[in-house]
Amino acid sequence: MAPDAAAEDEDKWLAEGVAGIQHNAFYMHRSLDSNNLKEALKFSAQMLSELRTSRLSPHKYYELYMRAFDELRKLELFFREETSRGNCSVVDLYELVQHAGNVLPRLYLLCTVGSVYIKSKEAPAKDLLKDLVEMCRGVQHPLRGLFLRSYLSQISRDKLPDIGSEYEGDADTVNDAVEFVLQNFIEMNKLWVRMQHQGPFREKEKREKERNELRDLVGKNLHVLSQIEGVDLDMYKESVLPRVLEQVVNCKDELAQFYLMDCIIQVFPDEYHLQTLETLLSACPQLQLHHQKSSCSDEGLLSQPQHPGEAVAVAVSCSNTVEGEGAQHLCRREKRRQGSRGEQEEERRRRGRQQLLCSRGILEKQLRPTVDIKTVLSQLMDRLSNYAASSTEVLPEFLQVEAFAKLNSAIGKVIEAQVDMPSVGAITLFVSLLTFALRVHPDRLDYVDQVLGACVKKLSGKAKLEDSKATKQIVALLSAPLEKYNSVVTALELPNYAQVMDHLDSGTNKVMAMVIIQSIMKNTTCISTADKVEALFELIKGLIRDIDGAQDDELDEEDFKEEQNSVARLIHILHNDDPDEMLKIICAVQKHILLGGPKRLPFTVPPLVFSALKLVRRLQGQDGDVGGEEVPATPKKIFQILHQTIEALSSVPSPELALRLYLQCAEAANDCDVEPVAYEFFTQAFVLYEEEVTDSKAQVTAIHLIIGTLQRMNIFGVENRDTLTHKTTGYSAKLLKKPDQCRAVYACSHLFWIDDQDGTKDGERVLLCLKRALRIANAAQQMANATKGSSGSVALFIEILNKYLYFFEKGNPQITSSVIQGLIELITTEMQSENATSEPSADAFFARTLRYIEFQQQKGGSVAEKYEAIKVS
Repeated sequence: MAPDAAAEDEDKWLAEGVAGIQHNAFYMHRSLDSNNLKEALKFSAQMLSELRTSRLSPHKYYELYMRAFDELRKLELFFREETSRGNCSVVDLYELVQHAGNVLPRLYLLCTVGSVYIKSKEAPAKDLLKDLVEMCRGVQHPLRGLFLRSYLSQISRDKLPDIGSEYEGDADTVNDAVEFVLQNFIEMNKLWVRMQHQGPFREKEKREKERNELRDLVGKNLHVLSQIEGVDLDMYKESVLPRVLEQVVNCKDELAQFYLMDCIIQVFPDEYHLQTLETLLSACPQLQLHHQKSSCSDEGLLSQPQHPGEAVAVAVSCSNTVEGEGAQHLCRREKRRQGSRGEQEEERRRRGRQQLLCSRGILEKQLRPTVDIKTVLSQLMDRLSNYAASSTEVLPEFLQVEAFAKLNSAIGKVIEAQVDMPSVGAITLFVSLLTFALRVHPDRLDYVDQVLGACVKKLSGKAKLEDSKATKQIVALLSAPLEKYNSVVTALELPNYAQVMDHLDSGTNKVMAMVIIQSIMKNTTCISTADKVEALFELIKGLIRDIDGAQDDELDEEDFKEEQNSVARLIHILHNDDPDEMLKIICAVQKHILLGGPKRLPFTVPPLVFSALKLVRRLQGQDGDVGGEEVPATPKKIFQILHQTIEALSSVPSPELALRLYLQCAEAANDCDVEPVAYEFFTQAFVLYEEEVTDSKAQVTAIHLIIGTLQRMNIFGVENRDTLTHKTTGYSAKLLKKPDQCRAVYACSHLFWIDDQDGTKDGERVLLCLKRALRIANAAQQMANATKGSSGSVALFIEILNKYLYFFEKGNPQITSSVIQGLIELITTEMQSENATSEPSADAFFARTLRYIEFQQQKGGSVAEKYEAIKVS
């Protein structure tokens, strides 16, 4: 039947049922108004007969039930008024309603009158409750029986002989109330479980959905139990919990077991769970396994398909649905069995039967909601964790009952019992257990390591985790200690922490490494020993080198830069006040980052170099021979390490960066008064410039860096300095573009005139550099005139003029006012020539230069006398 047609039929049946209830309720009320009790009972029984239907779904049946429930409440009120007036005896009424013809209306009426009977206190409540709960066994239809017992629970919940209740008497005790609720719960659960076996197999999914809709009817009994005041810890431990768990375990139904275990955890107090932890946990391994395997080889349970196409359809269904080895093995076996034509026909029929059974078995497995024990245990541990966090006064109770040990043991048994439990399920349990340990026993690092060790044991022998859900749980597991202790140092003390990380795939390993670095940055954690640095870099090795041959070719460039910049920031904050220990830290970092490969070294080498140079500054003035590993830290030893590190970078290749670092080290060696080391660093910089730096722009930048660094050097002797300055001026004159040559050559003039260094004031060589720069500027202008038909820019001449003025002010005797005057006239002539190209920036630059000269002339004194001979107009 089509779903739309079935829904229409169901709506029609519901409408008929509601109309029947309304019709009989009308006559029932008319009989009640005329005090005709017999007629009222007759119409009420006819009204309740509408609930005998089996054609409605639970949702529709509930609507019908609520209509009848409203009418029964009115009928109960009438019975109560009549008995209180003395118009009829409640005992007689209790007997009278039992004469109803059908069992379902009879029991509804009996429960209604029973409520009035208990209220009248003419008989012990326990006897009446026992009688009612036993009588309800007369309805064994699952749906009708569940609603009947739900009605019994509803009308009796305020009439239980509880402590402080008006129904608590000499003969009635809390035990009777508990027994009544438990008995009703057990019977309802049996009816609920039985629903799965009602009807044809093709409606299996529909029945499971219906059962899921009805679960609250069963769970309300446990809620009623939890509300009984007399159910103290002793009674719960000795009577209530064992019987409830017995029913949960024995029902052998996954949906019921999962839901009822969840109900137990949610409705009863946390204190009770803590004190009965062992009992509650002992039931977990007895629950239905998470993975039920269906047999596909039993041929005697199903008959041959009636239609020839049925086997084909089922075979297609099976091949599309089954993904395990069983189906593949089945296909291979069937191929091997094919023989003669007759045998093939027989095998076709057999295969059809087997595949039909297989598909049905697997479909049943897919539709059957399994007991997600990890969720149950996780909820229990979360409840207990919150209970422990609510007050410090309860913490001794956790120690007394050894809660962690029991939970740890229970999880181990569950994982052992469910051998097919996927990794994500086991890891989820470990996450919950670790959260429990961190919240309840934050001082017990051994508990944390036990959980991590159990996770390692579960994952051992398996490939790297690729399931996204499992890897997310691993990240949560590893992040929990960081968030709790706000210190990576604590995580480094856990032996199993790194082993858990080893089971992550490359991508997730990097994610976790970033979490660790971010934790260090956020909490400004101090990693101050080489051993801790070694352990830390072993944890974040996914960021600093390729693991298991994994490549970063497909990694997003922005993500890669972010990761490497995080590593660089981490290197910068590693510190120890003891120079020897700091040197060990630098060596440990060097060992790891040199394995990073060509893409990572440009990010990670510079912070290491600057960290080492910072240590060099602290040791400035010390000296000593370089020896073994235990020799105290000295600048020479650090410079050796730096040389090795930068050499690795230069071979990547990344020559421009390596050249910059060589120059930084040379300047540091200058400050430490180590001339051979400084000269060696300059030599390496020149080698890189000659052999590796090929881009013209990079060459210009590099030569200016070399000039600037060499200018600041004061350690070199005459011979070494002459060699280096000669090389530098030679490189400057060989740059590709004339303007670049000119600027580099006039910059070299500063190498021969340094104010704060005695003996380095060679005016003649300064003048030679400036004259050479003029020749190059003139050649550049001629080339522009030859190629463009106009004179080139005079900006170079103006720049050289400013250099002349600088050395003129510094007192260089070779720079005279007549030389400057001649250069000014040359520039003026060039700017006024017919072929000159108007260039506003050059004009403004020259004008400012002339104003400066005028300003100096107006100062007076010796400065004015020096500039007096220069004519600017």
